[in-house]
Amino acid sequence: MEGVTLTNEQKADIVHRIKAYFNRELGEEIGQFDAEFLLEFFGSEIGAYYYNQGLQDAARVIELQTEAMKETLYTMEEPIL
Repeated sequence: MEGVTLTNEQKADIVHRIKAYFNRELGEEIGQFDAEFLLEFFGSEIGAYYYNQGLQDAARVIELQTEAMKETLYTMEEPIL
């Protein structure tokens, strides 16, 4: 799996969310560096779980859509006399 590349804006947003979470849920202030470190840690250590689940979800959608298209094609068949 290739690493996920986030834009600077995405990273800044996620870091802001991490900092807000620590403040809101734990009553702790977390610095910019620590929040960026956590982002990198979660991305490298657990990101693959989310990535793989996303692939499985996408495969299931494709499977369902393919089945629906097959059914549509079968309804279009002309009777053979």
